[in-house]
Amino acid sequence: MRFTQVLRIKGLSQSLVGLVMAGLLLSGCQQSPSGDLEAQVLEILRENPEVILESVQAYQQQQQQSQQDSRNEVVQQMRQSPAQFIGDSPQKGAEASEIVMLEFSDFQCPFCARASGTVTEFIEKHGDRVTLVYKHLPLVSIHPQALPAARASWAAQQQGQFWEYRSALFENQDRLGDALYVELAEELDLDMEQFEGDRTSDASIAAVQTDLELADQLGLTGTPAFFINGEAFTGAVSLEEMESVLEQVAAQQ
Repeated sequence: MRFTQVLRIKGLSQSLVGLVMAGLLLSGCQQSPSGDLEAQVLEILRENPEVILESVQAYQQQQQQSQQDSRNEVVQQMRQSPAQFIGDSPQKGAEASEIVMLEFSDFQCPFCARASGTVTEFIEKHGDRVTLVYKHLPLVSIHPQALPAARASWAAQQQGQFWEYRSALFENQDRLGDALYVELAEELDLDMEQFEGDRTSDASIAAVQTDLELADQLGLTGTPAFFINGEAFTGAVSLEEMESVLEQVAAQQ
């Protein structure tokens, strides 16, 4: 259970105590709550633990529904106006941006590395009508190099070399680290002073954070994840599966 969830549940239990105490006060003329009254309320809750369990379950369901509503709203916007989700993210393919494929990825995720080749093949075949957009979703709790790699790729993007740098990162996934980030930048003949300044800048963090906020709105917790005009699919899927989603979207237009 996440720390924030524990805090919320503790707060919920305290609220239950307050509600029960308020109910007792409203049942007749009472003085202000005393320590004895609070102890009585706590005893009631201890003897009826199902009250807390039911309240926690109701709270969790409310949170889940709220998150689902948020996701549905964003997905609907993707269907109506996919181009608005491109922002400053790296993009390639069709300039019209009528069909937009968002790729949420983590440079240290092995499944993302597998999917990257398929994505490249997909956009080579369908780049005349699909705009590919890369979104950062570093899973920092399990991939310590995911965020540094994302920042390095953002620095390469500032010099127009994101897609080349992205491919090189996935091809050398077993070597992720500062030495590799510098080596790849030198191989791409980037301005190294600018590269180092960009990859350690607050702007690189802000760019990743923007993508993380969108991922949070969509309820994403794993990578890779894809959306083509709001139609979602996840994992290292085959080229045929990607093309199937594309045809489904195209048929709806």
